[in-house]
Amino acid sequence: MITGLLHLHSALRWVALLLLIITIVDNVMRVYRPFTSRDSKLALFTLITMHIQLLIGLALWGNTLADIISANAEVMKDTVNRFYIVEHFIGMAFAVFFVTVGYIRSKRQEDKSIRHRMIFVYYLVALILVLISIPWPFREVGEGRGWF
Repeated sequence: MITGLLHLHSALRWVALLLLIITIVDNVMRVYRPFTSRDSKLALFTLITMHIQLLIGLALWGNTLADIISANAEVMKDTVNRFYIVEHFIGMAFAVFFVTVGYIRSKRQEDKSIRHRMIFVYYLVALILVLISIPWPFREVGEGRGWF
C-alpha cells in the first residue's frame, strides 16, 4: 500500500506542478481583465490538488517516521532521512500554506486585478518552495528515484 501511495504522490506531483504553472501564467496574462469563474476554478483545482498531495504526503511521512524511529536512526546526521523527514515536509507544508492563504485572501478582494496579483504572488512563492523541496533525480536525495 505504501508503494502505491508513493507512486500516486510522485505522479500527482506533475499535476500539481502543471496546475501551479498554469495558474501563475493565467493570472499574469489576465491581470487587467475581470476575474472570472474560470480563473476561480483554476485556482481552486490547484488548491485541491495541493491539499491532496499534502494528505498523501502526510501518510507517507508518518510511515517513514515510524520506520526511522523503530530503527533508532539519527535523522539529522543522515542527509536523505533529514531531507524527507524535515526539509521536504516543511517546504511542502509551507507551499500548501501559501496556496491556501493566496486563494482565501484573493476571494476577499473586491478589486479584480488585485485578485489576479494576489494569486500570482502567493502561488509563485508556493511554486518556488515546491521546486526547492522536490527530491529531483539530479540531487543527492533523489538519486535512483527517477523522474516519475
